[in-house]
Parts: sequence; structure tokens; C-alpha cells
Amino acid sequence: MAAFAEYRNYDAMALAELVRTKKVTPQELLDAALARSKQVNGKLNAIVLDHEDVARKAIKDGLPQGPFSGVPFLLKDLGQQLKGTVTTGSLSLLRESVAAIDTTYVERCKKAGLVIFGKTHSPELGLSPSSESRMWGATRNPWDTSRIAGGSRAAAVGRMRDGGGSIRIPASCCGLFGLKPTRARTPGGPKRGEGWGGLSVGHVVSRTVRDSAAFLDATAGAAPGDPYAAPAPARAFLEETKAKPNKLRIAVSTTPAIPGEVDPDCVHAVHEAARLCASLGHEVEEAAPQFDGLDIMTAQGVVISANVAFTIDEAAAALGRTARAEDVEHATWFRVERARATDSSAYAKAMNTLHYAGRTFAAFMEDYDVILQPVMAKPPLPLGILDMERRDLEAMYREMIAFIPYTGIYNITGQPSMSMPLHWNEAGLPIGTMFTSRFGDEATLFRLAAQLEQAKPWTDRYAKL
Repeated sequence: MAAFAEYRNYDAMALAELVRTKKVTPQELLDAALARSKQVNGKLNAIVLDHEDVARKAIKDGLPQGPFSGVPFLLKDLGQQLKGTVTTGSLSLLRESVAAIDTTYVERCKKAGLVIFGKTHSPELGLSPSSESRMWGATRNPWDTSRIAGGSRAAAVGRMRDGGGSIRIPASCCGLFGLKPTRARTPGGPKRGEGWGGLSVGHVVSRTVRDSAAFLDATAGAAPGDPYAAPAPARAFLEETKAKPNKLRIAVSTTPAIPGEVDPDCVHAVHEAARLCASLGHEVEEAAPQFDGLDIMTAQGVVISANVAFTIDEAAAALGRTARAEDVEHATWFRVERARATDSSAYAKAMNTLHYAGRTFAAFMEDYDVILQPVMAKPPLPLGILDMERRDLEAMYREMIAFIPYTGIYNITGQPSMSMPLHWNEAGLPIGTMFTSRFGDEATLFRLAAQLEQAKPWTDRYAKL
């Protein structure tokens, strides 16, 4: 059927429409997705867990009539549980840990009619902006397989979590749209109500803005017992993509939170996006909030390390033993040792620092609707630089901080933030630009994103694989 010969030219909503109008069947879509995956995964190493049997059973049992009914879908191998399958987070301690239930987020994916057929590579416990794990090997960028994909999910479109940029960074590296929602917009339960002390939130990378909006409509909202909830939207996010934004006040900054060099390609991408916004009638000016980036990064490290140590100790305890250095990668064990050497008052101090940062940014955003910045300070790095098994951790972390000094602050403040694929450099690598709005205001981002998508389309650009 012609539709399947052109499978990747359809976004998720269009695929669902083909199913609804009986032009294709869910089985045919799944077959097409599996065929494409087998064609490219050997080159990219993006999909690490195969759940074809689960997908075929879901179709055979009958799919719900949701907004994405029949659409093939991939979960990230981190944080979300699919009943009867393993989620490892690339942690050897979890290699045999089979989920007894679906997490709330996965329940909502299933209710939307998505057909989950596998999981994609995550760096060990999500601690790096590159999936280069001891367990699964390295995931490669489809635009240049010698470079990182920023995490595997953008190499295989679908669901992921963002604790410091893990939606926006891979979206930028791979030329896709990626929106990190407001803190607590999507659920983390039932076992846990938040990730990394509220830094982490789940959503997707996608080829189109409307897919991201419709998916958030399908999965957003607090679950009973969640510790807190994001502000309720005024209307469906998909409706926002159909509305023209008002004239926006957009602050532009390329200065990183921690002083360092920014590649000219990343600066150029921001300036190009600023000119595009101005041409669309928005008010654009240079401005940035003032804060101590090093102090905030240190506090963030305390919170992440404590959560990592808890996860590893929990996984080891389930096996009836204590965690050992050889159970995890070198950089992960550094986090564990750091947590064990830190007293509890330091955690309270760190949380106070992070919450103060949120108030600082909220005050700045009283004068602006959106802030425009680079997603990363460099184009996608060569593989190996961010390998968490490197012996020289100081050098590795120095490279990491220099690469991603922008995204993590908005996990701390909880603001919605998105990467848009508006620029490719002369080497043919996508360079994303980051737009961030006020806490709870995904609506402004979706309206602006749809306007920019129409003004400078990207969906016809594909890596040659």
C-alpha cells in the first residue's frame, strides 16, 4: 500500500487518521515501523529492547479508540514501566527486573491507543547527554554516525524524560521538535511522584509541533496522590497550535550560565531565529536574568547524586545485597560516593538554592513572554567524549558542562522549554534553538512553535540512512 511506502512522511496524527479511516490497519503500521527499525537500527543502535510480541498482542486484543490509536511507539529505557517487560536504565542491577504493573504515564499512552513495540537506549540512569552505556554500547547520530545523538530517543522518535535537557538536547542533535513541559505536567507514579527532586518531567520528541501538543493533551494531568500539580491549561494544547500568537516580548541571550565559549554555529542559530521572530511581528531584545550559575549547578549536583544513590541502593536491595562500584559506570559511582559523603542538611540547602533560582527567573519573566537561547554551546560532539566510563572524570565533566550550559536551569525552575530545528550548519548538522516561557505556560510555546514551523518548515529534511 502506498501509505506504507511513505510511512516516515506521516506524523503520528496523520497515521492515526489513516487507521481511523480504515486506509491502513494497526498491523500494517506496526509492520512498517518494525521494517524501518530493522533497516536503520544496526547503524544507530537506538532501540535496545524489542517488545514486538507485546505490540502484536495489544493489537490482537483490541486497541482503545484514542487520539493515536494504532500508531507505533517507543518508550525510553528509563523511568517508565511496561507491565511484563524489563526497564533497565542501562543499569546492570535492573537487567532482570520485570515490571508487575504499568506506570501511570504508560497507562495513558495505552489509553491513547499507542502501540508500544520497544524501548530506546538511555545513558546509565540518564546521567549523560549521550547514550554511550557499558550495557548497550553507543547510540549514533543519524546525520553523522561518528557523533552523539544526545540520547537515543531522537534517533527513534517517541517518549522520554528530561531531567537536565534530555528532551531538548537530543531533539537539537537530531533535527526534531522537543518540548519539556512544566514541572509536574505529566505524572511520574504510581511508585514515585517526582524524579530527581522535581527536576525531571516526561514527554516526547516528535517530527511535528501538533504531535507534541496532542500527545501532551493525552498524557498531562496529576494522578491521585501526586505531591503537586502543574497549573491547569485554559484549553487543549492542540487547540493552541491552531491559534496565532499575540505579539510576544522575546528576550535573547547566548551567554551561558557558567562562563565558557559558545560555538559560532550555535550563536548564529539563535540570531537567525531572533530575526525570524522579529519578521513575524514579535518584539525581540537582548536580555538575560542574573544568577550564579556555578552555585546553582553545585546544588543541582547534590540533588541528582542523592537520587542516583537512592535508586542504586534500592535496586541492589531488591537483589538482596548492597551496591558495589563494579555494578555501575565510573561516573555513576562517583555520584554515589558523593551522595554518601554529603549530610542531609546539604540536601535541604541545595533545594533552597534551586527554589530561589525559580523565583529569580519568575521575576525576570514578568517583563518577557519568552526567552530565546541556544540549546547547546556546541554542535553534536564526537562519540567518546561523554563516555561515563572515562577514567578522567574531571575532564569528562568539564566537557559536559561546556557542551550543555543552557538547558538544566529550566529543569530547576520548572518552566516549559522547547528545542526547535530551525537551523542546519554547513556540515549538515542540525542546531536547535531553545525557547522558554513562564511556569505553566506551554500554550505560548505551542502557539509560537506552530507559527515558526509554518514560517520555516523542517519536516521534509531527513538524514540519509
